Amino acid sequence: MDDQRFLVLRMSALGDIIHTLPAVSALRESFPKAAIDWLVDKKWAPILEENSNIDSVITVDRRSWRDVATCVRRVRKKNYTVAVDFQSLYRSAVFARLSGASKRFGFDAQYSRESGAVFFYTDVISPRRLHKVEHNLELVEAAGARTNEIRLPLPAVADAAEKVERILAAKGVADYFVLSPGGGWGSKCWPAERYGELHRALTRKYGWRGVVSFGPGEPHLAERVRANAGSPEPVVEMFDLRQLIALLRHAKFLVAGDTGPLHLASALGTPVVGLYGPTDPARNGPYCELDVVVRKAKPEETTYRRGTSPSPAMLAIGVNDVLDAIEQRLKNS
Repeated sequence: MDDQRFLVLRMSALGDIIHTLPAVSALRESFPKAAIDWLVDKKWAPILEENSNIDSVITVDRRSWRDVATCVRRVRKKNYTVAVDFQSLYRSAVFARLSGASKRFGFDAQYSRESGAVFFYTDVISPRRLHKVEHNLELVEAAGARTNEIRLPLPAVADAAEKVERILAAKGVADYFVLSPGGGWGSKCWPAERYGELHRALTRKYGWRGVVSFGPGEPHLAERVRANAGSPEPVVEMFDLRQLIALLRHAKFLVAGDTGPLHLASALGTPVVGLYGPTDPARNGPYCELDVVVRKAKPEETTYRRGTSPSPAMLAIGVNDVLDAIEQRLKNS
């Protein structure tokens, strides 16, 4: 099957793309001479830089119909034989169908958030294992791949690291930890005010400075952390994706909810404490067995409901719970 041409579809978001990396590594290991291209939203393309498992990264800006049309034409010209849709949404499933690939793999209707996507596939997979990483491996195994080793290749970003070092040095920061209060859904976020209280306790306990990481649309969260963080204040800075990789690579640890920076830090080998409520850490938790999860959700509170404010399960987590988890994670190191 080395004459195969694979199209990988995982267009967003950061954590989900990271969870797909081992499956694409398994594809490359199993089909070393095959062509493997990855279709991804333009904003997430930097996470795939220098990835030797991929022949080509195809980007699309879904806000522009012209860009989408250009992307479709480019995909059609590639003559793919196999499309593997890890996203299993209408937008990715349509791209899989338009690719012209005769074999199109995706997840079943029960697993997918948009069940109708299954009608665009020739082969539908019902995952049996626990974690998202393992679900993605099951998908490529259905396409003929085999997994010998879990690999999470990430770019080195030396130039971005230099810029991050300059930013931190200008603020007198050497050793630091990172707090990431944001997230795709408000219901899986811990209150920003508690992150501020946590920062105050951590600076007293360890003497390290905190850095607050946040994304577009989240400056208000970062400011609420700073307002409750005491002195010395945390560094509040919006880093781009490459800079975030550099920042997390050298952090003492990260505290975050179930969001992209958590999965990125875990993939980099940075100690992680994850705060979980409506999502199940067995499925969506950090993939490193050394990392620690704090969760007080009742069974009925595992809902994956996309609310706009912290869920009761997140509110049940106290600052002392997180301090204890950080101490345990650092001991694990």
